[in-house]
Amino acid sequence: MHIGDGQIPIEQAAVYWIAALFFIALSLRWARKEMDESKVPIFAALAAGIFAIQAMNIPIPWGTSGHMLGSVLAAIILGSPFAGILILALVLIVQGFLFGDGGISVMGANILDMGVIASFAGYYTFRAIKNSIGIGKASFIGGWVGIVIGAEAVAIELAIAGTFPLIPAMTWMGIYHAVIGVIGEGLITAIVVTSVMKTRPDLVASSSKVAVAA
Repeated sequence: MHIGDGQIPIEQAAVYWIAALFFIALSLRWARKEMDESKVPIFAALAAGIFAIQAMNIPIPWGTSGHMLGSVLAAIILGSPFAGILILALVLIVQGFLFGDGGISVMGANILDMGVIASFAGYYTFRAIKNSIGIGKASFIGGWVGIVIGAEAVAIELAIAGTFPLIPAMTWMGIYHAVIGVIGEGLITAIVVTSVMKTRPDLVASSSKVAVAA
């Protein structure tokens, strides 16, 4: 799902950077208010796990790739989409600057797609359905929605940039990530959330605990 340097004109990339920095600032404010010593280990573990799962890339036509995200998982465990944004921003910065995965000029777009859009879409889908269908199914659907919506955002941005034609871009990105969302993102999100709730419920944000009780 990473967009590479040169795939988006610099003026468009600048707009995405501004939007990403705005949400990063909000996520840092969330961290100052909500993060305490008990949440730091799970935050670090999520960041490391997300970095690892994003290393498994599937090539997609026209130069991008398909992979799992992990942002919705982080948002559910820590109780806020801003957790997903902050972790994805840190992961993407390390990937871009140290490993050349994605691009520097387009990093704002990558943070916006994989962090902001995916986190908000998946987390609030989870919140909307958790009490009616249970935490496991809601986590699965939330993870799936997040990765598919994030992928389609990439397709739209690349179409605006003139890199991909819109319909093929949305088709390929949607199909690949819908499948990845079922066999990877959704399943892993559901397994991790339910497992953590059973073994260490003290590590999970109160909103998820309420879902389990329901």
